Amino acid sequence: MMQLVMIVLPVFLIFATGYIAQKLLHMDIKSISALSLYILLPLLTFDTFYSNAITVDYLYLFIFSLIITIILAGVTVFIGLFMKSGKEDISAMLLGTLFPNSGNYGSPVVLFAIGATAFDYAIVLMVLHGFIISTVGIFIASFGNGATISAKEALASIFRIPVIYGALAGVLLQLGNVGIDDKLMEIIQMTGNAAIPVVMLILGMQLAQITKEKFEVKDITTVVVVRMLISPVVAAILVLFMPVDETMKLVFIILNAMPVAANSTMLAVQFNVKPNLVSFSTLVTTLISLITIPICLILLGI
Repeated sequence: MMQLVMIVLPVFLIFATGYIAQKLLHMDIKSISALSLYILLPLLTFDTFYSNAITVDYLYLFIFSLIITIILAGVTVFIGLFMKSGKEDISAMLLGTLFPNSGNYGSPVVLFAIGATAFDYAIVLMVLHGFIISTVGIFIASFGNGATISAKEALASIFRIPVIYGALAGVLLQLGNVGIDDKLMEIIQMTGNAAIPVVMLILGMQLAQITKEKFEVKDITTVVVVRMLISPVVAAILVLFMPVDETMKLVFIILNAMPVAANSTMLAVQFNVKPNLVSFSTLVTTLISLITIPICLILLGI
């Protein structure tokens, strides 16, 4: 058990570093996030999609990611209606339950727990999760806000995610058999590799800005139970039907066992859908994951 805790602990130490640095230095998170979002992550994504053969397994990951999103949405809405929650509360809970933190948290844990090959799968899944949150997430947030947003506007938001361009460029150059000079590729990889520690620091900095508020205990409990317990169980059942290799199945389960995504908080703030509830859910589930992730790894035989 201690060995598994030591897989998660380094991740938390980097979160803590970002948290403490933000408390002491009051840095501009927006600028650091822009560096990661527009430079580091697209280069990391490009390297992943360029260097790894494109297979039908990527399609399976996407399909099953949609399936688990639909299942978790159904569970959350059912619980919300049972508790007689309003549409804003249900929307906020959905932002917490549907989208795991596969980028800032999941990918590093996969790297430390399984290795480089699994890490490449995690980056692919991170991009797919980004695609889903930029469509489904925006619809949910706009519904809770009472705003009207068209399907065209939601789909257009996908093309404002820089990692999509990194993924597309990597796929196109690979399929076109376009060679890249070794020295240039080395620079791309070196710069892209900086993305993971930076996004981990950013999460710690974001957690440092969460303010204490009063919340409905039932709403927080719903997010915690669905995101941290039901989600990994559903993922473990779904992989039984996924025609992919065992490593990819492990990655799918681990990433779906992650706490609330930082992007969920951004959407909640942007659309003013209970942002404090979603932010606090992110903090609580991240802290709980120090216990749940090692347990998940044990159950997976890692």
